Amino acid sequence: MKRIYLILLEIGLLVGLAIWVGFSLMETKLTKPGGVEVTVQLADARDKAVLYRDANQHFRFVVHQDDGKLVELSPDELAARMHRDRTARSWGQTLLNISSPAGYIWVGLGFLGQVLFTGRMIVQWIVSEKHKRSVVPPIFWWMSLVGSTMLMVYFLWRRDPIGLLGQAFGWFIYLRNIWMIYRPQDVPELAEPVEG
Repeated sequence: MKRIYLILLEIGLLVGLAIWVGFSLMETKLTKPGGVEVTVQLADARDKAVLYRDANQHFRFVVHQDDGKLVELSPDELAARMHRDRTARSWGQTLLNISSPAGYIWVGLGFLGQVLFTGRMIVQWIVSEKHKRSVVPPIFWWMSLVGSTMLMVYFLWRRDPIGLLGQAFGWFIYLRNIWMIYRPQDVPELAEPVEG
Protein backbone atom coordinates (compact mmCIF):
# COMPACT_ATOMS: atom_id res chain seq x y z
CA MET A 1 0.00 0.00 0.00
CA LYS A 2 1.39 3.36 -0.93
CA ARG A 3 2.41 5.60 1.95
CA ILE A 4 -0.03 8.39 1.00
CA TYR A 5 -2.98 5.97 1.15
CA LEU A 6 -1.88 4.74 4.55
CA ILE A 7 -1.65 8.30 5.86
CA LEU A 8 -5.09 9.14 4.42
CA LEU A 9 -6.49 5.99 6.05
CA GLU A 10 -5.04 7.02 9.40
CA ILE A 11 -6.45 10.54 9.08
CA GLY A 12 -9.85 9.06 8.17
CA LEU A 13 -9.70 6.82 11.24
CA LEU A 14 -8.80 9.80 13.44
CA VAL A 15 -11.74 11.82 12.08
CA GLY A 16 -14.04 8.81 12.51
CA LEU A 17 -12.87 8.37 16.11
CA ALA A 18 -13.43 12.07 16.85
CA ILE A 19 -16.97 11.85 15.45
CA TRP A 20 -17.68 8.67 17.43
CA VAL A 21 -16.37 10.28 20.64
CA GLY A 22 -18.53 13.33 20.03
CA PHE A 23 -21.67 11.24 19.58
CA SER A 24 -20.78 9.06 22.58
CA LEU A 25 -20.55 12.09 24.83
CA MET A 26 -23.65 13.87 23.56
CA GLU A 27 -26.66 14.14 25.79
CA THR A 28 -29.07 11.25 25.67
CA LYS A 29 -32.58 11.42 24.23
CA LEU A 30 -34.91 13.39 26.49
CA THR A 31 -37.99 11.64 27.80
CA LYS A 32 -40.11 14.75 28.36
CA PRO A 33 -40.85 17.62 25.94
CA GLY A 34 -39.24 20.82 27.16
CA GLY A 35 -37.07 18.93 29.61
CA VAL A 36 -33.37 19.49 30.15
CA GLU A 37 -30.72 17.02 31.16
CA VAL A 38 -29.01 17.45 34.50
CA THR A 39 -26.17 15.49 36.01
CA VAL A 40 -26.95 13.59 39.18
CA GLN A 41 -24.96 10.93 40.96
CA LEU A 42 -27.19 8.27 42.43
CA ALA A 43 -26.54 4.66 43.30
CA ASP A 44 -28.15 2.25 40.81
CA ALA A 45 -28.99 4.99 38.30
CA ARG A 46 -27.45 6.64 35.27
CA ASP A 47 -25.66 9.93 35.75
CA LYS A 48 -28.18 11.94 33.73
CA ALA A 49 -31.71 12.83 34.78
CA VAL A 50 -34.32 14.89 32.96
CA LEU A 51 -35.71 17.98 34.69
CA TYR A 52 -39.06 19.18 33.38
CA ARG A 53 -42.23 21.04 34.43
CA ASP A 54 -45.42 19.01 34.79
CA ALA A 55 -48.91 20.22 33.79
CA ASN A 56 -49.16 22.21 37.07
CA GLN A 57 -45.78 23.90 36.35
CA HIS A 58 -44.11 21.99 39.20
CA PHE A 59 -40.59 20.72 38.65
CA ARG A 60 -40.15 16.94 38.31
CA PHE A 61 -37.19 14.69 37.57
CA VAL A 62 -37.05 11.52 35.51
CA VAL A 63 -34.24 9.22 36.64
CA HIS A 64 -33.16 6.29 34.46
CA GLN A 65 -32.44 3.34 36.76
CA ASP A 66 -29.68 0.83 35.94
CA ASP A 67 -32.37 -1.87 35.64
CA GLY A 68 -33.97 0.10 32.76
CA LYS A 69 -36.92 1.57 34.67
CA LEU A 70 -37.75 5.27 34.52
CA VAL A 71 -38.60 6.78 37.91
CA GLU A 72 -40.27 10.17 38.31
CA LEU A 73 -39.29 12.13 41.41
CA SER A 74 -40.23 15.48 42.89
CA PRO A 75 -37.36 17.80 43.86
CA ASP A 76 -37.81 16.79 47.51
CA GLU A 77 -37.78 13.08 46.62
CA LEU A 78 -34.63 13.52 44.53
CA ALA A 79 -32.96 15.52 47.31
CA ALA A 80 -33.85 12.83 49.87
CA ARG A 81 -32.51 10.09 47.62
CA MET A 82 -29.29 12.02 46.93
CA HIS A 83 -28.82 12.66 50.65
CA ARG A 84 -29.42 9.00 51.48
CA ASP A 85 -26.98 7.86 48.79
CA ARG A 86 -24.29 10.35 49.78
CA THR A 87 -24.43 9.55 53.48
CA ALA A 88 -24.36 5.80 52.74
CA ARG A 89 -21.16 6.05 50.70
CA SER A 90 -17.97 4.54 52.02
CA TRP A 91 -14.89 6.71 52.41
CA GLY A 92 -13.46 5.06 49.27
CA GLN A 93 -16.52 5.95 47.20
CA THR A 94 -16.30 9.53 48.45
CA LEU A 95 -12.55 9.76 47.75
CA LEU A 96 -12.87 8.32 44.22
CA ASN A 97 -16.15 10.13 43.42
CA ILE A 98 -18.08 6.98 42.59
CA SER A 99 -21.61 6.03 43.54
CA SER A 100 -21.55 2.23 43.27
CA PRO A 101 -19.20 -0.67 43.96
CA ALA A 102 -18.80 -1.19 40.18
CA GLY A 103 -17.11 2.23 40.12
CA TYR A 104 -14.10 0.67 41.84
CA ILE A 105 -13.55 -1.52 38.76
CA TRP A 106 -13.69 1.50 36.45
CA VAL A 107 -11.35 3.56 38.62
CA GLY A 108 -9.02 0.56 38.91
CA LEU A 109 -8.95 0.30 35.11
CA GLY A 110 -8.13 4.00 34.80
CA PHE A 111 -5.47 3.77 37.51
CA LEU A 112 -3.79 0.75 35.87
CA GLY A 113 -3.89 2.52 32.50
CA GLN A 114 -2.21 5.56 34.04
CA VAL A 115 0.46 3.37 35.70
CA LEU A 116 1.24 1.76 32.33
CA PHE A 117 1.22 5.10 30.56
CA THR A 118 3.59 6.67 33.10
CA GLY A 119 5.68 3.50 33.40
CA ARG A 120 6.55 3.62 29.71
CA MET A 121 8.66 6.71 30.33
CA ILE A 122 10.53 4.98 33.16
CA VAL A 123 11.21 1.96 30.91
CA GLN A 124 12.46 4.25 28.13
CA TRP A 125 14.69 6.12 30.57
CA ILE A 126 16.22 2.90 31.96
CA VAL A 127 16.90 1.50 28.46
CA SER A 128 18.44 4.81 27.35
CA GLU A 129 20.70 4.91 30.42
CA LYS A 130 21.81 1.35 29.69
CA HIS A 131 22.74 2.23 26.08
CA LYS A 132 24.15 5.69 27.00
CA ARG A 133 21.99 7.27 24.28
CA SER A 134 18.28 7.92 23.69
CA VAL A 135 16.58 4.62 22.78
CA VAL A 136 12.85 3.92 22.39
CA PRO A 137 12.32 0.17 22.88
CA PRO A 138 9.26 -1.62 21.41
CA ILE A 139 7.85 -2.15 24.94
CA PHE A 140 7.50 1.66 25.16
CA TRP A 141 5.00 1.61 22.29
CA TRP A 142 3.14 -1.42 23.67
CA MET A 143 2.81 0.19 27.10
CA SER A 144 1.66 3.41 25.40
CA LEU A 145 -0.98 1.56 23.37
CA VAL A 146 -2.35 -0.56 26.23
CA GLY A 147 -2.26 2.28 28.77
CA SER A 148 -3.89 4.69 26.33
CA THR A 149 -6.63 2.17 25.50
CA MET A 150 -7.40 1.63 29.17
CA LEU A 151 -7.48 5.38 29.80
CA MET A 152 -9.80 5.96 26.82
CA VAL A 153 -12.26 3.39 28.19
CA TYR A 154 -12.07 5.03 31.62
CA PHE A 155 -12.56 8.54 30.22
CA LEU A 156 -15.52 7.33 28.16
CA TRP A 157 -17.09 5.93 31.35
CA ARG A 158 -16.44 9.26 33.12
CA ARG A 159 -17.80 11.11 30.06
CA ASP A 160 -14.63 13.21 29.95
CA PRO A 161 -14.14 14.46 26.38
CA ILE A 162 -10.81 16.20 27.10
CA GLY A 163 -9.12 13.11 28.50
CA LEU A 164 -10.70 10.90 25.86
CA LEU A 165 -9.59 12.99 22.90
CA GLY A 166 -6.17 13.54 24.48
CA GLN A 167 -5.57 9.78 24.54
CA ALA A 168 -7.37 8.96 21.28
CA PHE A 169 -5.14 10.95 18.96
CA GLY A 170 -1.94 9.50 20.43
CA TRP A 171 -3.40 5.98 20.19
CA PHE A 172 -2.98 5.95 16.41
CA ILE A 173 0.64 7.04 16.71
CA TYR A 174 1.39 4.18 19.10
CA LEU A 175 -0.34 1.71 16.81
CA ARG A 176 1.53 3.05 13.79
CA ASN A 177 4.90 2.74 15.53
CA ILE A 178 4.15 -0.85 16.54
CA TRP A 179 3.16 -1.60 12.95
CA MET A 180 6.40 -0.06 11.64
CA ILE A 181 8.47 -2.11 14.10
CA TYR A 182 6.91 -5.47 13.20
CA ARG A 183 6.04 -5.05 9.49
CA PRO A 184 8.01 -7.12 7.01
CA GLN A 185 11.04 -5.15 5.94
CA ASP A 186 11.69 -4.57 2.27
CA VAL A 187 14.63 -6.62 1.10
CA PRO A 188 16.77 -4.73 -1.42
CA GLU A 189 17.13 -6.49 -4.74
CA LEU A 190 20.59 -7.83 -5.45
CA ALA A 191 22.26 -6.43 -8.54
CA GLU A 192 22.93 -8.86 -11.38
CA PRO A 193 26.65 -9.53 -11.74
CA VAL A 194 28.13 -7.83 -14.76
CA GLU A 195 30.06 -10.18 -17.04
CA GLY A 196 33.08 -9.01 -18.69
